[in-house]
Order: sequence, then structure tokens, then C-alpha cells
Amino acid sequence: MTYRRAVIPAVFGGLLITLLMWWAGASAQALQLRGSTSVLGIDSVNELRSWLAPWSYDASTASVDPGAVGATRYADLYRTAMQIRFVALFGVFVAGALLLIRRMPPTWGRTPALLLALWAWGPVACTLAVTLSAPWLLASREHGSYRILPQLASVISSSGPVAVFAGLSTAVLTVLVARVTVKGEAPLPRRAVPPRSARVAASVGTAVVAVSLVVLSHVSVAGRLQTSFSGRGLLSEPGDLLREWLLLGSWAGPSTAPLGDWLLYRAADLLTLAVVWWSLRLLPGLLTRITVPAMAVGAVCAILLGLLASELLRTVADDTVTVWGPVHLFSGLGSNVPAALTFGVLAGTAAFVALRLTGGVGDVDSGDRNGGDGNGGDVDSGDVDGGDGNAAKSPEPQISPVSPVSPPQA
Repeated sequence: MTYRRAVIPAVFGGLLITLLMWWAGASAQALQLRGSTSVLGIDSVNELRSWLAPWSYDASTASVDPGAVGATRYADLYRTAMQIRFVALFGVFVAGALLLIRRMPPTWGRTPALLLALWAWGPVACTLAVTLSAPWLLASREHGSYRILPQLASVISSSGPVAVFAGLSTAVLTVLVARVTVKGEAPLPRRAVPPRSARVAASVGTAVVAVSLVVLSHVSVAGRLQTSFSGRGLLSEPGDLLREWLLLGSWAGPSTAPLGDWLLYRAADLLTLAVVWWSLRLLPGLLTRITVPAMAVGAVCAILLGLLASELLRTVADDTVTVWGPVHLFSGLGSNVPAALTFGVLAGTAAFVALRLTGGVGDVDSGDRNGGDGNGGDVDSGDVDGGDGNAAKSPEPQISPVSPVSPPQA
């Protein structure tokens, strides 16, 4: 897919998710109306407030006392933080969507993969936008310099499940626009990747993810990460921040919970690893060109999809609806995105190296010289045919005319 045609759906998706998140933040004031608690329940209202507060443009959510000295200055810093947040959301989503749409154009079997990848990229873009605007948000608080690293960790993890629902709506409409822009183009066949190379790359990438999900997420290791730093000063407590960027979950032995619940949560972790392995197994064949950025972004999206699948499994088995309300069931959606970013980049890079070492990445990344047989042989602008989608044809041999042989002279 050409660069110009990919820009249109990427920019459309960036504008759409920015507007959706702005609308979600503006809707936070509706929860303060009289009667909202009687309709939704006080627990559901409080849960929705926590979802929408990070995207609310209202300065009253900045915890600034209007009567305090310098309150206007704090409110201005909060508005600046929100402006940076929405601009960063647009820029990050467009950058990731542009890469995904170019490497997985919505043609010939790639449309479902592109839809899932864009859906997963929505919460990632929201988390990165929240992270980039966090310094201004912390400065807008009257006590922003107190325990700055734990506060930073709390802000980074505050994107909320609303990003998951907004990302789903954005992905569907963006793929529809992308389908319109590629209408008339020849469908690109999928790349032929050796099965052994694809399995090895998927296994290596999944092993990197398992380090966080199985090893680092154990309560004993996680506790050491959080408490191994001591001292005084503003930067003396990086434990909370490390947990955000290193842990994809949290688990302990069966002695701390009933065996049935423990097995259920371990099944959810296994489901996450299974989704990651299967996604990394299919990813090289879906890409029109195997590059490190494409594999890294694809691995991040694969981890997000695995986390969403595991959280949905836990939601089905959750029995706290009567206690906390139905909204609480989806409170875990979109969590652990910072750690997914960290280990997604590592897993994608490791998978690319494994593909390179096992021969899964050819010399010509955009396709093979045979033109493809329906399973591979992707043709892109960098192929040997000059980028027109047709295999290069050798010129037909020219046969020089043979002059007739004159009969011998008597």
C-alpha cells in the first residue's frame, strides 16, 4: 500500500480516537447530575468516574482548591497537560496506524489482522499520551513534588478501560476507510515464511513475554523489585514505576488462594501466552515487509490482545457483580499496557533476530522473485519488478533472419 493511501485512514483514525476520548472526558460531568447514582448505582458511578477522570478537560479534576493561593496557575498547568495529552494521542496513534496499515494493508486475508492490531494500538496510544503529559499534570498538583515516582506510576496507569472501547470503535471505522482507499489495487498475496522459522521466532518472542508474566510477576520477585530501593530524596522510590513497566500480571502460589481460583487465573495467563505465540507465528506472513519496527509494533499489539483475552476469561468467571456492580467487571481492561510496551518491543526484536538467523527473512524483504503462489511471495514497491505488481519478464530471444544460401556456381 502506498504511503499516500495509508495516510488518509491513519489520520482519520487519529482524529476519531482523539474526539472519542475528548467526548468521554467531557461526559464525566454528567455523572455529577442528580439521580445518576439512583440509576446506575453508587459503585458503578464511582467506577465510571475513575475511568473518565484522566480524560476530563475540567480543571476541577486537578484537585486544586479554587480558594487557594496560586490556584489559577495550577489550573493553567492542568489545561496545558490536557492539551499535550490530546495532541500526543493524535500523533502517537497516527504514527502506529500508518505503520500497521502500510505493512498489513486490508486486502486478501489481512483485514481481520489489521482490525485487531489497530484495536490493540488504541490503548497503547492512550497510555503513551498519558505518559508524555504526566510531568505537566504532576506540576498542576499542589503537592506534585511529593513522592514523584509513585505519582508518575499512578498517572501512567490511569488510562482506563475507556481506551479499549474507544480503540475498538476507532479500529472498525479506520479499517473501513482503509478498505475504501485500497479499492482497485491488486491484492497482495501473503508471504511464504518457512514454518520452522515462524515457529522458532514465535517461541523466542513468547519466551521473552513469559519472563515478565511468569517470573517477574510472581509476588516474591515483584516485592523485591518494589522494596529493593531505599534512600531519601525525590527519586528514592522507583519501585512502583518499575512495576508498571516490567510486570504483566501478579500471581502467587496456590496456598494464598483456593485451588480453583488459582487454576483459573493460571489458565488466563496461559491463554495470554497462547495468543501471543499464535499472533507472532502468523505475523511474519501477514507483513508485506518484515522489519524491526513492524515486528516490534506487532508484538506489542499481540501482547495487548493476549491481555484482553485473559481479562475477558476472568470476567466470565467473576462473581462480584452483585457486590461491585456490572461496570466493575471491565475495570481490568487495558491494564499492564506499559509492561506490554516494554516486553513487546523486546519480543518483536527477538523474533526478528530469530527469523533472520533461521532464514525466515529473505534478502528481498518485500517479496520473492517468483511472484508468489498464493501462500507467499509478497510483491511490494521494492520488488524486482519495479513496483508495478507484475513479475519481471525476461525479453523474448530475437531470432535473426537467415539469408538463403545461394546455389553454387557452376
